[in-house]
Amino acid sequence: MTVKLGVPSKGRLMDKTFDWFGSHGIALSRTGSDREYAGAVEGIGGVALVLLSAGEIPRELAAGRLHFGVTGTDLVQEKLPRWEQQLDPVRELGFGQADLVLAVPKAWVDVETLDDLDAVAAAFRARHGHRLRIATKYHRLVREFLRVGGVADYALVDSQGATEGTVANETAEAIADITSSGETLRANHLKVLSDGPILRSQATLWRSRVAEVADADRHTMAELLDRLG
Repeated sequence: MTVKLGVPSKGRLMDKTFDWFGSHGIALSRTGSDREYAGAVEGIGGVALVLLSAGEIPRELAAGRLHFGVTGTDLVQEKLPRWEQQLDPVRELGFGQADLVLAVPKAWVDVETLDDLDAVAAAFRARHGHRLRIATKYHRLVREFLRVGGVADYALVDSQGATEGTVANETAEAIADITSSGETLRANHLKVLSDGPILRSQATLWRSRVAEVADADRHTMAELLDRLG
C-alpha cells in the first residue's frame, strides 16, 4: 500500500499547501496539464499525492480513501456531522483563514444580535406570510448556530453562487457565508451580527481515523508526521 495525501487541486489553496510542505522539505507538484489531477511527491518515499477539490477531501478522509488531507475547518465540520469520530486535526497551516458569519442588511438598524434577528423573523413572517430566508452553503453549521441562539422562524435557502448578492437580488433577506476581509459584505451593504462568527476556519492538515494502514506504511506515516512537526 501507499500513504495517500489529499491536497486541493487548484488555486491559492493548492499553491500555499505546496509551499507549506516545501518549507518542511517535502516537494509536492502537479504533473501534466491543468486539466489533469495527477501529482508527485519528492523528499519522502511511500507517499502518493491525490489532487481533489477542497470540498471532496473531507468525504474521502471519512471514507478511509485518504490517510491525510488538507482542507478547511469549515468544510470538515459542515460535511461531516460526527467528524471527531472520523478525523483528527494534525496541524493548522496558518493560511486560508476565514470566518463563517451571519449578516443582515445595514438598513436593519435595530438588528445587531441573534435576539434582534429572532424578533424580526417573527414580525417578518406575520407581515409577509412566509419565513425570513437566509441564503447559505453551510446548512448544518448555520442551523445549529441558530438553534443554540434561539432563532426558530427562518428558512435556509441554498446558495451555490455569490451568496452576498442574494439580498440585493431579493432571493433572501439575510446570508451566512465565509468571509476573510469583510469587503464583499460591505460592498453589498451587509453587516455581521455581533454574536461572533459561527465558525473560525483555516486550512488544516487532517488524518483519517478510519483509513486502513498496512504495517509497511506505519513507518512512512510516522516519518511524515515527524517531518511536518
